[in-house]
This record gives sequence, structure tokens and C-alpha cells, in this order.
Amino acid sequence: MAGAVNLAVYRQRVHQADLLRQIGVMTKVVGLTIEVRGLRAFVGEICMIEVPGGQPIVAEVVGFREDTVLLMPFGELAGACPGCRVEPRRRPFTVRVGEHLLGRVLNGMGDPIDGQPLPRGIPMPVNKRPLPPLDRRRIDEVFATGVRAIDGFNTCGRGQRLGIFAGSGVGKSVLLGMIARFGSADANVIALVGERGREVLEFIEKDLGPEGLKKSVVVVATSDEPALLRLRAAFVATTIAEYFRDNGRDVLLLMDSVTRFALAQREVGLAVGEPPTTRGYPPSVFALLPRLLERAGNTQTGSITGFYTVLVEGDDMNEPVSDTVRSIIDGHIVLKRDLAVANHYPAIDILESVSRLMPNVTAFDHQQAAGRQRELLAAYRQAEDLINIGAYVAGSNPTIDRAISVHDSVIGFLRQEPEEHTDFKQCIGQLLSLGGEE
Repeated sequence: MAGAVNLAVYRQRVHQADLLRQIGVMTKVVGLTIEVRGLRAFVGEICMIEVPGGQPIVAEVVGFREDTVLLMPFGELAGACPGCRVEPRRRPFTVRVGEHLLGRVLNGMGDPIDGQPLPRGIPMPVNKRPLPPLDRRRIDEVFATGVRAIDGFNTCGRGQRLGIFAGSGVGKSVLLGMIARFGSADANVIALVGERGREVLEFIEKDLGPEGLKKSVVVVATSDEPALLRLRAAFVATTIAEYFRDNGRDVLLLMDSVTRFALAQREVGLAVGEPPTTRGYPPSVFALLPRLLERAGNTQTGSITGFYTVLVEGDDMNEPVSDTVRSIIDGHIVLKRDLAVANHYPAIDILESVSRLMPNVTAFDHQQAAGRQRELLAAYRQAEDLINIGAYVAGSNPTIDRAISVHDSVIGFLRQEPEEHTDFKQCIGQLLSLGGEE
């Protein structure tokens, strides 16, 4: 009949509608996990736990065990008791994004912690899939960091992902602050995951500074906060960076550190019953790392250039997290303790560092000059013991002779004060003038 309404779609919606408000009951807390019965929820769903005489506790569904739903809280469980009502919210974890985030400091939930109100923005789910491979724009432009050792010898492309590998106390935070202040980005998103509480304000006021903070969003989840909140902080920061990229910005994403992100996932995985595999890390750690790191990159409208720090245990560059991250990203910058001990800052070992995309974004003469200085620095390092004890005889090896003649100027080029900014063209000019050619 003409004009008849097709009711099949509406019947299906009525049939699928959840007309009853489901409430679960908390039965047990074991370590980091909360066991709830009578609840139907999906993995990643947000739930509210009603606490007698207190504020509701926000938790997330992380797994199931037979008829029991496993949750992990974003906060402390003080006041929770058996029989507490658990209400699902029928939505995944989201963060509200917008231009108003610039200059703000947020926690792992995306809420402000700088004492100022935050306008409501656009809700975006934090668990998103990385860009499809064919939707990515090729990386063919330089991203200038203002740090000579990186721009000259490990040039970064706009949309590239680089790892900063270092032990504790060798200058990672200072280097990140330099890149944030001097980098050629429209906006910075900085994730401090698992950091000491003392270091957060110090990084914001000293390393980042007022000028750096103006164009930055800082997301903080300190080491004393629950593992799930530390995990979400990394995804919240990445989601905010994606918002700015999708609105035509060139974004710099700094994350310190991926190692503590992996440790947080290890806590979550072991708590829900995953078997420990490589050095105690469950398989979910190695599945989650590419889902996080692959979200950076170029689109047709903007870019996310990512610098991710990796805290290597005992300066072991081949431990599981370091090895996995190095296999995913597009290059690595290695900070060495012996350079830091010698007051060589930033303590970047250019012989062990590499940018895989440097040949794609730099001129031929730049590549030749950087390669030549690497060769001379390697020759000097091989003969360093002989040179220091006076056993090397000048004229024995022409390459070592040239390495000795330019060594002081190369070291001077690589050393840089935290407040010293070098323009990219100026940096390349200095590199080309270092000499050492035959």
C-alpha cells in the first residue's frame, strides 16, 4: 500500500531495547580487581560503584570469570564493601576535547588539576583504532626540534615516532622540555605516565616553562595512582593529540614514559589472570604497545609527531619493552650515562641513535656531512684509549688524525644548554662547517 510505514526497523529497535535498569552487586575485591555478580556489561564499559556515605567510585570492566564481571577502579576503594550496588553506564571511557585544553593540566580522567574550571568539550572515546595504512600521508617534511644533536644527526620528520631510550637520571625530562619549547609544532600534548609527584610541577615550571605551557596540554598520572588510571592517561593524551591533528594542527606528542605504561598494563593483566611470559610481562602488554604507538602519524589534514621515552632497566637496551618499542617506532635516540657523568648534555650518543626517516626529509649534503662526522667520531672512540695515554703517534692513521683535529668542535656542536635554541638552518650550517673532509 502506498505511503505505508515500514515498522520492521522499529520492531527490531524495541526488541533490542534494554528496558530494565541493570544493577550488579559487588561480591569481592582481590588485589586490584573487583568482582561483581548480576551485571551484564561489555569490556571497556564504565561503571559506577555506589559507596555508603561517600562519592561513587568510577570503574571499568576489564574481563569476566564465568558469571562474574571483573572491574578495576580509577580511584581508591576506601568505603567499598560487599553488597555495594554497581551500575553500568552503557558507554566506553571518553574524554572531552576542544581548543580550551591548551595551557591546561589534566589528570588521567581528563579532569583539570590546575585549580581552574574546564569548559565542556566534545566527548571522544579514548580506545580508537590506529589510522589505516593507506590513509596516512607520507612523511616528507622536517620536524625541527631546536636540539642540534637531533636535527643534525637524527633528523625527525613531521609525523614520525621516535623513542628516547635512557636509564634514570640522565636528562630525559630536560630533553623533553627542550623539544616542547623549541619544536616546530602548533600544539604540544605531554603525557607524564607513572612519574614521581615531585617531578610534575618541576617539569611544568622549569623544563616546560610558561611559554611552553601556553601551547601545551599536560596529562598527568603519577606513580601512586591506580594502574588503570596510568594506562588511561596515555590514551587520553593520544586522543587529545588526535583531536588537534584532525583540526589541521601539527601536533607534538611527548610521552614519559612508555615503560611505566607497560608496567601498568602488566599490573592489570596479572590481576585479571593473564599468565606471565617474557620477564613477567603478560601477552597483553605486547599487544597494547602497537595500539598506542601506531596512533601517531600524518593524515591529509594534520600530523602527530611522537617522542616516547623508554626507561631501560640497568641501561639494558635489549630488555623486552625496549626491544618491542624499538621494533614499532621509526627511530631511536639513546642517552648514555657516561656522557651525562662527563657533563655532556643532552647526553645523546649519536653513534647508537638513528632516525629511519632522515634520508627522506634531508638534503644530500646534510646526510653526507652527518655521516662523515659519525665516521670520525667512531674512529676517535676506537682510538680514545691510545690517545688519552699518549700512545697514538700522529700520522699513523689519516682518519684518526682528522678525527682528533675536529673532535673538540664536534663535541661543542653536540653540547647544548637547556635554554639554547638553534634554528634548523643555522644548525645545518654549523654542521657543514665542522670540517674533517679529506
